[in-house]
Amino acid sequence: MKEEKCFAQGICFHKLFWIFLLGSIFGAYYEQILNIFIHYHYHHELVWQLRRGVIYGPISPIYGAGAVLFTVLLLRKPKSNFKTFLEGALIGGTFEYGISFLQETFLGTVSWDYRDAFLNINGRTTIPYMIVWGLLALLFAKVVYPALSSVIESFPKKFALIFTNICLVLLILDFTVSWGAIFRQMFRVRGYEPVTFVGKFFDKYYGDDVLKKYYSNMKLIEVRK
Repeated sequence: MKEEKCFAQGICFHKLFWIFLLGSIFGAYYEQILNIFIHYHYHHELVWQLRRGVIYGPISPIYGAGAVLFTVLLLRKPKSNFKTFLEGALIGGTFEYGISFLQETFLGTVSWDYRDAFLNINGRTTIPYMIVWGLLALLFAKVVYPALSSVIESFPKKFALIFTNICLVLLILDFTVSWGAIFRQMFRVRGYEPVTFVGKFFDKYYGDDVLKKYYSNMKLIEVRK
């Protein structure tokens, strides 16, 4: 294999990692800014509420993962605008539905519930949101990705490789702690005492009050009605 002439040529692991990371950061701030307007509309007060998928850092993995899916599934072959929109809508809706199902099944929590929304699909996604996903996919494929790809490839190669590996390790640690704390909370609220030092660690440092601060829109459930 020939050595890359620049950092993260084409659709490769390093480029997908940075698309995931930047998409996750964008998504976290997008959610928080959007929540300011929604909260002000209903309560007439400005509130900065954290909306993220991990405890440490402004990271919302669902947006990063969505950007990666769009990159891998939509951009390997040229597509018409309509086909990009249609496939983006299906990918986004399926992804949102799947994440909701997995979160509820394995963590006993929900972060969104659209059962009262227009044209919802089991409360996990909606047809209007799928249309938004399609429009986002079109914007991403035609505008965002080309510009973002160019910027990523312009990173100094040696420095970028080292920095990417550092960020990857930190992100894995963040995911491990954050989702481990949520998993432990699921057992804690059901009355299960910790049986290892790991459970005791999460109970001591990542109790319900801590998790509520970072996952303000996440709700614990028993069984979906």
